[in-house]
Amino acid sequence: MSDFGFLKTHRTWEDWCGMLLGALIFASPWFPIQEEAALAGRQMAILNTLAIGLVVFGLAQLEYVALQRWEEVTTILVGLWLIVSPYVFGYSGEGFLRLYHTSLGAVVVLLGVLLLWQDWEQSDQDLLKHG
Repeated sequence: MSDFGFLKTHRTWEDWCGMLLGALIFASPWFPIQEEAALAGRQMAILNTLAIGLVVFGLAQLEYVALQRWEEVTTILVGLWLIVSPYVFGYSGEGFLRLYHTSLGAVVVLLGVLLLWQDWEQSDQDLLKHG
């Protein structure tokens, strides 16, 4: 029988995955699949995407260095914001970018939930030993 014990401990590769997700979100407006016309006049959507990418990347780096629960909660909230961003900024009808941001936002939320679950019962001193 398989044991899911490896999911019960916060590992550094999870923080590296968070950094990779941040970089992918940051670069998403310039993917070659994206049509230039779809982003014309959408400076706020692009700035929002860049900010979210930097925040996800920065939170993952903070978790790698000094783990705290607020970082994971913030990661979940930022992932949820990325999911609703296409509807707030009006590019929900433009297939690829909407699908991409919704998918990446869901992965960010899932990663944040996993990390929060792993660290829920740990004391603050145990959290500081991470990294």
